[in-house]
Amino acid sequence: MRKAYGDVVALDGVDLRAAAGEVVAVVGPSGCGKSTLLSIVCGLDAADAGTVDAPEASLMPQRDGLLPWLSALDNAALALRVGGASKAAARAAAHSHFVRFGLEGFEKTRPAALSGGMRQRVAFLRTLLAGRPLLCLDEPFGALDALTRAQAQTWLAEALARDPRTVLLVTHDVEEAVLLADRIVLLSPRPARVVSVLEVALPRPRVRTDAAVVQLRERALTALGLQP
Repeated sequence: MRKAYGDVVALDGVDLRAAAGEVVAVVGPSGCGKSTLLSIVCGLDAADAGTVDAPEASLMPQRDGLLPWLSALDNAALALRVGGASKAAARAAAHSHFVRFGLEGFEKTRPAALSGGMRQRVAFLRTLLAGRPLLCLDEPFGALDALTRAQAQTWLAEALARDPRTVLLVTHDVEEAVLLADRIVLLSPRPARVVSVLEVALPRPRVRTDAAVVQLRERALTALGLQP
């Protein structure tokens, strides 16, 4: 796959595959074209060369995109409403997930009164309820502080264990990729090329201090040309 914007080449020969139910993390430096890749996969942009053979995808962008005038419940139900569900049916379907998503009691709360981690949970639930087989997550925890980010990573791993989907996770955090993914695709600086693909054959749940996790993290950093 190749994509350029005028004289700026964002992607140059990126080849990416994901099996059904697999979590694939795409890791690379800031500005290397990771978000461009997701936009093409989701059909929001077109490649200049190459093809995309992917099922319908739901995109969770870097910012949660919650509508400030809607409650947490109505934000979560928005994908269902767009899909044609009635307000009552969409709310009921979304509300059935609020307990296991740790959102019980916040149904009527507006986004400004939610913590960053809770906003991301609402955004992920909205993405999940769209019902599409492919989830594209673009730096979903990039704006969170370190502690909240670690908690969100654990929560996401548990959510995907309960409701498996094919996931394309874009992140610049190598450790996050090791903790969450089945396979890690490492990209070069722009124009993005695949420099290495690492299989993550580690049991779940994964602990960031485990020797195998640390070793794989170091392998990824070395492949990216960074000091472990």
